[in-house]
Amino acid sequence: MKVPEVIDERSGLPDALLVLTEDPPRGAVLCDFDGTLAPIVPDPEAAAPVPEAPAVLGALAARFGVVAVVSGRPAPFLARHLSGAGPRLLLYGGYGAEWLADGALHRSPAVEPWIPAVAEAVAAARREAPAGLGIEDKGFGLTLHWRRNVETGPWALDFARGWAERTGLALQPGRRVVELRPPAGPDKGTVVEELAGSSHAALFAGDDAGDLAAFDALDRLAARGTSTVRMAVADEESPPDLVARADVVAHGPHEALAALAALARAVSA
Repeated sequence: MKVPEVIDERSGLPDALLVLTEDPPRGAVLCDFDGTLAPIVPDPEAAAPVPEAPAVLGALAARFGVVAVVSGRPAPFLARHLSGAGPRLLLYGGYGAEWLADGALHRSPAVEPWIPAVAEAVAAARREAPAGLGIEDKGFGLTLHWRRNVETGPWALDFARGWAERTGLALQPGRRVVELRPPAGPDKGTVVEELAGSSHAALFAGDDAGDLAAFDALDRLAARGTSTVRMAVADEESPPDLVARADVVAHGPHEALAALAALARAVSA
């Protein structure tokens, strides 16, 4: 069983990331948003990246062939919070269901047939949910949050399971959240494989169960000869599978950004 390298933000560039410095124009640096660039907070709308995140991502995007954020959040939400990174940063929302390009929002055609089912689930949740449960309508999906009121978690899970069975929507559990989203179309893994498919080396950093698909994509790329780095951004709520599969572990967004900043400095020297 491999033991992942643990990041110490005082010690500079982790050894696991050195492979990315060999050929930056053919390198890909990809990451999640919540829990990776931004601390997890009780109110999802209040989430914000650590202050240095846009500048670090912008510095990486200036040197690497591909730099992207791939998140379950809507792409316009990512754009509002990461605008300081500049135009070379790619933004994929909805696990890859939508993205921003040339100033316009694009959505995967495979997602469109499922939008009415999502809207019905959103309306039902707003009618029936107990007080204190967070309801987030993403357009392409519904996310129920119970970080502010953990007693509403069982209701949220039962509701999501019922709607998944009734409509065919996919159920994606997370850290005190559950999401209903289209079963068809891209996921983080397909986006990572598409973006990094011709890369010499690729990194993905994530913190939750939804990021395991990205780790799976790195496995497929590694089998084709790409050098890959799996970074788990971990805390006491992190899925054990994510940490077990990681090459390097950061304890929270600040450590993750410290490692990415060290990578940006290493390729800018």
